[in-house]
Amino acid sequence: MPSKPENYAIITRINEERPYNKLGEPVSFDTSSYDRPKFPARAVVTAGMPYGNKGLHFGHIGGVFVPADVFARFLRDRIGEENVLFICGTDCYGSPIEEGFRQAVRDKGFSGTISDFVMENHNAQAATLKSYNISLDIYEGSALGKCKENHDFITDLVVQRLYDNGYLHKVTTAQFFDEETNSFLNGRQVLGRCPVPDCKSEQAYADECDLGHQYMPADLIDPISALSNKPPVTRDVTNWYFDLPGFRDFLKEHVRHMQNDTDTRSVVSTTIDEFLVHPSIYVKDEFSDEYDKVISILPNHRFFPAEAGKTSFELSFADLDDRDKARAVFDANKIRYRTGKTLVPFRITGNIKWGVAAPVIENFEGLTVWVWPESLWAPITFSKTCLENKGVGVETLNPSRSWTTDRTWRDFWCSDDAIAYQFIGQDNIYFYGVAQTAMWEALANRDPEVHIDEPLNMKQSQLVANYHLLFLDKKASSSGKVKPPSGAEMLDYYTVEQLRAHFLALGLSLKPVSFQPKAFNPLAKPNDADPVLKEGLLLTNVFNRLARSCFYAAQKDNGGLMPVGAPSPEILEAAHATILEYERLMHRQEFHSVMQLVSEYIRQANKLWSDAIKEAGEDHDAKVVVLKNAFYLLKVCAQLMHPVVPAGTEMIFEYLNLAVDAKKFFSWEYVFDGYEVFVTDEEIQRGGHPVKELPPRTDFFARHPSQY
Repeated sequence: MPSKPENYAIITRINEERPYNKLGEPVSFDTSSYDRPKFPARAVVTAGMPYGNKGLHFGHIGGVFVPADVFARFLRDRIGEENVLFICGTDCYGSPIEEGFRQAVRDKGFSGTISDFVMENHNAQAATLKSYNISLDIYEGSALGKCKENHDFITDLVVQRLYDNGYLHKVTTAQFFDEETNSFLNGRQVLGRCPVPDCKSEQAYADECDLGHQYMPADLIDPISALSNKPPVTRDVTNWYFDLPGFRDFLKEHVRHMQNDTDTRSVVSTTIDEFLVHPSIYVKDEFSDEYDKVISILPNHRFFPAEAGKTSFELSFADLDDRDKARAVFDANKIRYRTGKTLVPFRITGNIKWGVAAPVIENFEGLTVWVWPESLWAPITFSKTCLENKGVGVETLNPSRSWTTDRTWRDFWCSDDAIAYQFIGQDNIYFYGVAQTAMWEALANRDPEVHIDEPLNMKQSQLVANYHLLFLDKKASSSGKVKPPSGAEMLDYYTVEQLRAHFLALGLSLKPVSFQPKAFNPLAKPNDADPVLKEGLLLTNVFNRLARSCFYAAQKDNGGLMPVGAPSPEILEAAHATILEYERLMHRQEFHSVMQLVSEYIRQANKLWSDAIKEAGEDHDAKVVVLKNAFYLLKVCAQLMHPVVPAGTEMIFEYLNLAVDAKKFFSWEYVFDGYEVFVTDEEIQRGGHPVKELPPRTDFFARHPSQY
């Protein structure tokens, strides 16, 4: 087990009562009535990897990266930045990249290699993330630079371990083949209709649709080759598959655990549970007579009549083999049907050229790893590379497959005192919640009779899944009919902090929400309010006014000094209650509730200032008391909003002119304290701390130039 983290003393201290500050003033700090959430000693935060075939649109930014960044920033403040890894990178391999490269060459005259194509898109993605203040510790790519070498290493480790533990099997399946181009087709090189009943996907590919439904390639309806625009044929190929159906019982137990865990969003457990049913076939009622004629030669199954409002009855089978036998009967008798959601073997390898080379197992050579499984362990690659860039975590695998390592990346992914928080979109729950969960369990050594030099006991991740972020009430996709604005385009009309605050407040953990930017809405009228600016007005008006008032009042009425000392008891009590509620909401990643809480607190703080300074009139001593309270309120507001709007809150810290670094100021070691812990005894005796002079009309949170 790893030793106690460096922040152990901090975690202990902020759970203890400290009734007096160093001025000898009583402070309210009794948290015994609160059930404080428990945070890990170490944390990995990941954001869903964007494909390397295009830049980033608003869905990437608002649906995944901003929430992940806010939580990573909070964790750095809460448990110490040395204990947090915020990692991501470009998903470089797979058929989406090949197809994007082919189209770029054909339609745009791109003259570089496929690696050049990926690097160009990667650089554009990285620039967009930087412009949104996404504070990643690493953003590289699975096929780029040092990460490529590490990704090959991790891929070899994972695939070999799955095989050694008995969970990889050779499976021969039909794969689409384009006779005109004489090539096998993978992923997005095939277009058709999803075979899953009631699926509303606009696009389905070789073995998954754009809503995340999985099926075997042979089930795709009306397939068309993207290369020749003609129907492909099928040819048998053999690959390694992971025995996902064998983990049905484990996944059911895992779902039951998640359902009892209030920190897990219900969309995660509900979506996983949908795949844990027995294999089914759906047949339209109009074929009921034909079904009656073949029922005697079908494998044993259960019959379920069509539900209210549905037009198909369901046949449920014990396993995939029985379902496939029934499919053969229906095909022979020209009975139309669709297959339902269920666990199917998870493909590990394929024959795509642009992919990670699979390890040679049983002399089975020439395979590459399918993009989805290798993208699941790519965050481990990024973690490993990030730590190595910091000079730790170097490891090698010698020919006997034993280890020489300081195991640093394992402290984040395999330790009981660590958690990986993975921020993903709703469409990807199948891969992270079903396939990854089962594979992580399969990697562990559960047999005490089998000795493994270095067990790979992965700890299950906490999945933070968001519903769809719609665009003008429609599902937007860069590959669909509704084209969303790019991340870069949005910055032509809104500031980064306006957008960050707005995306966080949308409540994507609860339901799909539409992004309605007036600047991109052709139906918007000139006098219509811009929904995006609701949270922005809190920043540019209310929060900005509170901060400016504090500094200008200190300059005008108190010789440029910030009064130091405990604020009024009622202000202190309200602040501590707000901080504790904020901590609880952040622990659950309820970001919309965080925004509601802090928004109300900022508005109350501004009102307290306005009312009190009017009441103080020309009484200097009364003004000093009001100013002391106001600066404390500003500190609390800045600390709580720091993960959301880091630039503006760090500007507030700059003008506070404290002789400490921002890391210390925003640390939760001092979240319940006043400024007395940051200033000198001499300043206390002098009556205050000198703040940096704030020029007239300075904005901590400015509007975008287009909004004036």
